[in-house]
Amino acid sequence: MTGEENIASKRDRKRKIILLLTFTFVSSYAIVFIIFPYAYWKVSFGKSVSEIIINALSNLVFCGILLAISLYIDEILNKKIPWMVHPFKRLITQSLYQIAGVLLLITCWATIYFLFGNAAGTPSSQIGLRQGLYSIIALILWALMVSTLNTGDFLLTNWKIATSKAAEFEIKAAQNKQLAAEVELQALKLQLDPHFVFNNLSALSELILKDQQLGYEYAENFAKVYRYLLVNSKKKLITLSEELKFLDAYLFLIKKRMGEGFVFEINIDKSKLERLIAPVTLQLLIENALRHNRTMEDHPLHISIHVNEDDEVIVTNTILPLINKARSTGMGLKNIMSRYALIGDQKPVVIEIAETFSVKIPLN
Repeated sequence: MTGEENIASKRDRKRKIILLLTFTFVSSYAIVFIIFPYAYWKVSFGKSVSEIIINALSNLVFCGILLAISLYIDEILNKKIPWMVHPFKRLITQSLYQIAGVLLLITCWATIYFLFGNAAGTPSSQIGLRQGLYSIIALILWALMVSTLNTGDFLLTNWKIATSKAAEFEIKAAQNKQLAAEVELQALKLQLDPHFVFNNLSALSELILKDQQLGYEYAENFAKVYRYLLVNSKKKLITLSEELKFLDAYLFLIKKRMGEGFVFEINIDKSKLERLIAPVTLQLLIENALRHNRTMEDHPLHISIHVNEDDEVIVTNTILPLINKARSTGMGLKNIMSRYALIGDQKPVVIEIAETFSVKIPLN
């Protein structure tokens, strides 16, 4: 909960307590008016202004204590016996506690009144046994009514919160569904990329004319790469060892097609090979590095892949900007970020400094 939400919550709680106290105070006079006869009220209104004010303040204090007891009982029982878990048990327990609280308050209040009220010379009204019994029953019902109002407010507030959270979950589910559809579409585009097919088939035809054995090896690796894309690009996760096998075939194609303008360094401990990674991740990062940098034999592009102590695959390339920058298709880093948004909380991290560009990919 943010600071502003916390302040708003406290403000709402104060407003609720003031409304409940006002209701309790007003309803107390309504109950007394119903129970006691006209003669009682005639004597009450015949008192001095100061006595009426003292009586009203005493009643306000009594109502405040009663409300505090009711709220305290509700707060404790909300933790011990929630309404949603044991509703019948909560109803019985809360009613008994409220009745006990009212009886204890009446006993304490009556004791204070007769001790200090009589000592101060305050005249006590002659209240019959029937009126006294009616008063106690009325006070119990009154306390239960106050508790019911507070409970109703509590249940209504929780219902609103639950409804709001359900709406947020529905929106998030819809967003994830849309994101999944976008990722799948990007994967399909990657599988059927006409440039990928055209460039490799062109290179293959040239190699067959020059060296049939090399052409055969190129065709084998091309088939491995394309088979991997077709089979695994829709999967959420695969082992790092599978991704590296695919990467070997992919790098073979890149080297034969583009020459010696780049250097690859792969340094991954064998203990990390069974960890999981989103498929095609390394290929996309390498493709991204080749697309946005120059590759020259006298000044090659360096690309390294390793796993750090935090179990993150780090792909780093030196920065050799193109003179005429190629238009980005948005299928590289965006594709990876979208996939990892579906997999879990950990997301790839991009680090770009003056001479190098790195991407950290969390392993699962």
